[in-house]
Amino acid sequence: MGQLCVEKRKQKQSEDNISELNQQTQNQPQTQESQFKNPNQTVQVQLLDSVNTHQNQSIHDVYKFLSPPLGLGKVILIAGAFAELRKGVHKVLGTTRAIKIISKSEVTNEEVSRVLHEVEILKQLDHPNIVKILEIYQDSQKIFIVTELYTGGELFDAIVEFQHFSEKDAANLIKQLLLGLNYCHQHNIVHRDIKPENIMFESQDKRGTIKIIDFGSSRMFEPHKKMSFKIGTPYYIAPEVLQRKYNEKCDIWSCGVIAYILLCGNPPFDGDTSDIVLEKIKQGKYEFKSEEWDIITEEAKDFISKLMEMDPNKRYTAEQALNHPLDFLRIE
Repeated sequence: MGQLCVEKRKQKQSEDNISELNQQTQNQPQTQESQFKNPNQTVQVQLLDSVNTHQNQSIHDVYKFLSPPLGLGKVILIAGAFAELRKGVHKVLGTTRAIKIISKSEVTNEEVSRVLHEVEILKQLDHPNIVKILEIYQDSQKIFIVTELYTGGELFDAIVEFQHFSEKDAANLIKQLLLGLNYCHQHNIVHRDIKPENIMFESQDKRGTIKIIDFGSSRMFEPHKKMSFKIGTPYYIAPEVLQRKYNEKCDIWSCGVIAYILLCGNPPFDGDTSDIVLEKIKQGKYEFKSEEWDIITEEAKDFISKLMEMDPNKRYTAEQALNHPLDFLRIE
């Protein structure tokens, strides 16, 4: 069978993307005010009441941090800046959670703004297939963001390990992804960077629940109004995003790319460089002619074609995909 040849890349955000994210953060609903500081600037953040935000309580009074090697390592925030990921056990509940630790002295104003933008988006969402933010703490040096702990790893790593999935298992994953995206779109939120690296398994069960993570590139959108900032990741970015005229259906295209990869192990658009890949995406021509597709049903191919329709006006919405008449998502 085919083998995934997509490199795992963490893309830097362009300056116009950061400008947009900063503006989106400032436009969030206001209920409680706080300041996050770095050595040079002050970032004004509006905090919603839907998440427990602790301004005066130390996180160490509530959580016991698990020391490395039980820590989760580091993750890239933006432009090479890192946040530390640790496991913490709630001292009263005994629940183990993931804690993202951001050092105020090591990040820029833009980097903090992007993280807090993600927090503001996630505080509006409550869905079983979307990462759940639980609490926020801060002290003079650090910001602590507490979320649910997911132990199953990234979908990307599962694709590399298994190379391809059965139609039944692929349908289970794609259905959950579409359920999460449908919820986001109904709340006027577009993710804009759907890819296997941003999909986590809740547990080691690769047939279990998945979670959409990393909403740092997301934003609120206005229905019937196009977005123009080019943002996303090669291989998964929709062609209309490259043309800087798109809506929330850019997420559906990315979902189609993931479905394609799950079934055959290879991306629909490939090349030695990102420029080559992006040019192929602009053309939008993909095929189901490799030997891996010989055993895939026509229903599955049709379903992918509906998600990867070049014309966004004809492309399925998440809701339409979940009600696909050919029953690909209802395989038992």
